Amino acid sequence: MVCNAKWSMEFETELQSAMRNDTGRGLLEAVPMISLEEVAEEFMRAKRAMILTGFPVRCPDGCCGESDGPPGAANLAAALVACGCEVWVVTDRPSFPLLTAAIALRAPSVQVLCVEKRQSAALAAEWIDRLQPTHVISLERPGMSEDGHYYNMRGAIIDDMVTDTEPFFQEARRCGARTIAIGDGGNELGMGTYRRQIVRHVSEGALICANQRADWTLVSGISNWWGWGLAAMLSVKKGSLLLPTPEEETRLLQVIVEEGAVDGCTGRGELSVDAVGLAEYLQVLRRVRQITIQEIQKLRWRFS
Repeated sequence: MVCNAKWSMEFETELQSAMRNDTGRGLLEAVPMISLEEVAEEFMRAKRAMILTGFPVRCPDGCCGESDGPPGAANLAAALVACGCEVWVVTDRPSFPLLTAAIALRAPSVQVLCVEKRQSAALAAEWIDRLQPTHVISLERPGMSEDGHYYNMRGAIIDDMVTDTEPFFQEARRCGARTIAIGDGGNELGMGTYRRQIVRHVSEGALICANQRADWTLVSGISNWWGWGLAAMLSVKKGSLLLPTPEEETRLLQVIVEEGAVDGCTGRGELSVDAVGLAEYLQVLRRVRQITIQEIQKLRWRFS
């Protein structure tokens, strides 16, 4: 088994390209490249990880959870567990059924915790103190803007739907945990790292940009894709494939839609994410799987 091996420049380039597949928001071309090798090393050091996810969408009968977020969190959780990391997933009431179903499918040993709207600050302090995470990761989780409101990508205030999880990053810093943010549009927790780029390149960017920064901030065309991207990097470091198959990913989307997930752009409960249909969505997974398998084979040959 290859352990913590350095990968080739070809793998780094191909994975960066897959993650930066632009779905039309215009942010990726402005965000600087970061060293994926350094990001992977950060994740390999994770002993206890807390993943925050779940983005609320206004629906005719109230509030639904978005299909971008839960699959990415479930795939990342599965990869981290395979690398020996203890993982908890934190979400809110609208996304709780989605995460429960997704985690049961991909990482059944992981506990899903639900933050209640009126208790978020107290729960953040309690859970961070009790669980002592080494890493706190947000993946497609709403981030409070500079003016104190939460916004969707259209610039509409969604404060009434959002459970405040900002305190988890604040408590993480107090306890010395590393913070990692994953987003695709600028209004996600931790995306304040790229405020200048978001203001210049995203529609309503100055309004919606999240205020908090993270130690590491990862941007992709769809946030779920970093669940695959990080699983790919951990696969190479571990020497075994930790990515879902296209069939497993399809089932993952099916189970969360059955639990009420909707596409955040269309508002419909269908097998699409951010208005990207299933076939196009899975093309990225197939590409990531291919380059990961090839890299693992190269490293096995090199060390054999």
